[in-house]
Amino acid sequence: MAGYRKLGRTADQRKALLRNQVTNLLYHGKIVTTECRAKEVKSIAEKMITLAIKEKDNFETVTVKAKVARKDKDGKNVKEAGSNGKKVTVYDEVEKQVKKDKPSRLHARRQLNAYLYDVTEVPTENAGKKRSTKKVDLANKLFDEIAPKYADRKGGYTRIVKIGQRKGDSAMEVLLELV
Repeated sequence: MAGYRKLGRTADQRKALLRNQVTNLLYHGKIVTTECRAKEVKSIAEKMITLAIKEKDNFETVTVKAKVARKDKDGKNVKEAGSNGKKVTVYDEVEKQVKKDKPSRLHARRQLNAYLYDVTEVPTENAGKKRSTKKVDLANKLFDEIAPKYADRKGGYTRIVKIGQRKGDSAMEVLLELV
């Protein structure tokens, strides 16, 4: 007997389906799917959350100097005449606090990013415009939001709630959500 469900798909289709559903579960917090798929997604998602919990505090804070463009009252970059007569943007040096991952957390971050798909967030008021979109770092979300929430919990980060049978093929539909 196999150690996993095949879900009636070839290996590459199955891997893509599970990656997509795990990504959506971690991004949205809940998904609606069939019971068999939910059980597979649950095991993968719980392993990822456990990995994030183990490494959530494994970083050091470092102070770095960064160059930031000077802005005027309207929020536009300030420009001054350079040595050759061209207008050049003026930069100020600013000290920033940055989280620097220790090696084990960096490895965990790379493992998470290797499995999860990239998520692009589009604001509702600017729908259809490419300029206002931004990429969401799900590994950061796991370390900063999800892991602290479940830090004192020993497993069981997700819950499966049965909804009922799907109209087309009578497959049992469930709601898979983070607890």
